[in-house]
Amino acid sequence: MQNVGSGAAFVAVLDRRGVPLMPCHPARARELLAKGRAVVARHTPFVIRLKDREVKESAVPGVAVRIDPGSKGTGIAVTVDVHATSGEDGAGFTTRRGLVAIELRYRGAQIHKAMSQRAAYRRARRSRNLRYRAPRFDNRSRSAGWLGPSVQHRVDTTGSTVRQLIRYVPVSELHVERVSFDTHAMSQGRGWLEASEYQQGTLAGYEARQYLLEKWGRKCAYCGIGDVPLQVEHVQPRAYGGSDRLSNLTLACAPCDAAKGKQSVTEFLSHRPAALKRILAQIKTPLRDAAVMNATRWRIVDQLRSTHLPVYSWSGGRTQYNRVSHGLAKTHTLYALAVGAVKGGTRIVRFPERVLVATAAGRGTYARTRSDRHGFPRLSLPRTKQCFGYATGDLVRAVIPSGKYAGSWTGRVAVRSTGRFNIRSSRGTAQGIHQRYIHLLQRADGYGYITREEEDAHRCADGVGMRVDRSDD
Repeated sequence: MQNVGSGAAFVAVLDRRGVPLMPCHPARARELLAKGRAVVARHTPFVIRLKDREVKESAVPGVAVRIDPGSKGTGIAVTVDVHATSGEDGAGFTTRRGLVAIELRYRGAQIHKAMSQRAAYRRARRSRNLRYRAPRFDNRSRSAGWLGPSVQHRVDTTGSTVRQLIRYVPVSELHVERVSFDTHAMSQGRGWLEASEYQQGTLAGYEARQYLLEKWGRKCAYCGIGDVPLQVEHVQPRAYGGSDRLSNLTLACAPCDAAKGKQSVTEFLSHRPAALKRILAQIKTPLRDAAVMNATRWRIVDQLRSTHLPVYSWSGGRTQYNRVSHGLAKTHTLYALAVGAVKGGTRIVRFPERVLVATAAGRGTYARTRSDRHGFPRLSLPRTKQCFGYATGDLVRAVIPSGKYAGSWTGRVAVRSTGRFNIRSSRGTAQGIHQRYIHLLQRADGYGYITREEEDAHRCADGVGMRVDRSDD
C-alpha cells in the first residue's frame, strides 16, 4: 500500500485574453494578486486572470479531468501526471497529483418529487365529477433514448460542470467510469482491460465484488447488517453442486458465513422462511438501479465526447482496485482520483485537502402561482425575479455591523420585495438582512457552493472481504 499526501487545492489561472493556463498554488495566486499582476475573474470556483501574460508565452502541458458518476453525486478530480526518475537507480516513473476536487450533488430527488406531485394533481383533476375530458396520454411521444427528468438531470449537470472546467483549466483528456462492473469482460476475458487481469489476479475479484455489492445492497444477505467487512459466499455450496458463477454468489458477514459453513441455503434458513424466500427472489432479481446508472454513464460519455477532447472509459472494478492499492478513503472525489489506469510505475502521490461541494439548486421556476392541496392556484408570484438588483441564488457577502447576525456572512441570497433578504451560508441562515449591507460576489449559476475537508487518505475501509470463502467446498 502506497502513501499518499495531501495539499492545498490549486487555483485556476487565465491569461489576459481569458485562455486557460496551468493552475497555480494558492500562495502564488495571492502573490500575483498582491502585486497587481492578476485580478479575480470568478469567486467560486476561484479563478484569477493575469494582466501581463498570454498563453503563447507559457508552457501549458495540460491536465486530465477524472469523473466518477454516482446516483446522488459525482466526484470530479483535476489531475496532472508528472514524469520523474528515481535518484537511486535512475528508473523512470510517473506521479499523479490531484490539483482540484469537486463533489457534484444532484437534485434528482426534488425533481422526482415535483414530477410525482404534478402527476397527482392532474390525476385528481381528471377523476373529479366534472365534464368528461378524453385522456391525452396516448398522444404524447418520447424521442429515442429518452430518460426521465430526474435521470437526465444527472447527465446534463455533469456535462455542464465539465464544460465549465474546460473554460478555466487546460483540459487535454477526460477519464470517466462508464460501468460499475464490466460483465462482458468478466465473462469473456475481453474488454477495455487486459484479459489476463480478469481471468486471474486481484482485479478479477474486484469486478465480481463490485457487482455483488450493487446487487445485495452492501449488506449481509442473511442477517442484513451493513457497514462491516463482507465475504463472498456461495448460496449453493460447491459440495452440493454449486458453481462459481455470479448468480450463485452472495455477500455474508463473518458470523453468518461461519454459521452457514457447508450447509445449503435452504437448510441454513429452514427456521427463517421469510429470509429464505427473500434471498431466493433476490438471486433472480436484475440490477435495475445499476442498469439505470450504467445507462446514465453511457449518456455522460456521449456528453463528454461533444467537447471534442479524448475520452477514456474505465470500469468501477479498476477504480476500486486503484483506490485500495493506494489506501485512499471512500469518498466521491478520491474515487474520481483513482479513475483510469494506474500501472507501469504510476503512483498517486497527492490529493487536495479541501473539496469544493457544488449542490445543484436549480434556476428558479416558471410557475407564477402556488397550488393548494387540491391543485388549484391560491396566489400569484411576482413577475420579476430581481429585487434591488439581486436575484434569488446570487452569491453575496453581507457585513452586518450589529444585532443578532453581526459579522460577515457569505452565501446564497433569497430576495424579498421589502428589501430585507435571507442569506444561507455554512454558518446557517441569516434572516431579514437589509439590502444596503449586501455586496454581490457572483450571479446565480444554479449551484450552491461550500467546501469541506477531504477525508484522511489512509482511512481505507473496503466494503467486502479480499477473498472468496471456500469453507463450503
